Amino acid sequence: MTSSTRAKTSPETETVRVERTFPRFARGQRWEHGLLMLTFFVLLITGLPQNYRLASWSQQVLSSPERVELIRTVHHIAAILLALEALYHIGRGITLLARRRLSADIFPTVQDIRDAGQMFRYLLFLTDRQPRYGKYTFEQKYTYWFLFFGIAIMGISGFIIWFPVLFTRVLPGGIVPAAKLAHSTEAIVSAIFFVIWHFYHVHVERLNLSVFTGRMSEGDMEQYHTLEYQRLSDVSEKSPTGDTQ
Repeated sequence: MTSSTRAKTSPETETVRVERTFPRFARGQRWEHGLLMLTFFVLLITGLPQNYRLASWSQQVLSSPERVELIRTVHHIAAILLALEALYHIGRGITLLARRRLSADIFPTVQDIRDAGQMFRYLLFLTDRQPRYGKYTFEQKYTYWFLFFGIAIMGISGFIIWFPVLFTRVLPGGIVPAAKLAHSTEAIVSAIFFVIWHFYHVHVERLNLSVFTGRMSEGDMEQYHTLEYQRLSDVSEKSPTGDTQ
């Protein structure tokens, strides 16, 4: 936990306000998130024209064989980068978990089901008490695992579409149209989910920029991650330096 001091001076008084911030994401996690955003956006804008070939806007984009080849090449490069990022993320996570240097807070628990039920009752005005969360809310865990399995589905189906001859040597020919359907459907669902739900709910509605800055203000931490705020505050009080890192 760190503190930043902001001073406001007037002719009569001088006010100093100390604002505490809490660690949220490490530098490596922030870089991973940035790469994920970039590759997902590139895959989306290069994949949609190929999926909707009969649409007029798609025909304008894919107006020549050269453009088709360029968009496919960019799509494939972004797909490879996303696959490498996913493999790195999984490998790093397993390694850190094995060394006990990474908490298991991101894994769903029975408490998440209870929190979801509590939030559902709160939204229906059946209670005035919202659930109190630790490091991650049940919504954030759902988003993470939705993305995890979504990337797996799009990755596997995408490589089947990319190398149909290779896969049909050992699998039935119907695997190719099935992969196309799974790939396009999952891509559209993921786009809707992340643009409408995740981006708005996290970055617009709450203006949560911790995944970019790495830190969260004390007010947001106390409001949205009450249990984690209490834990870090207790650690800070016990530490001689007051630092949670």
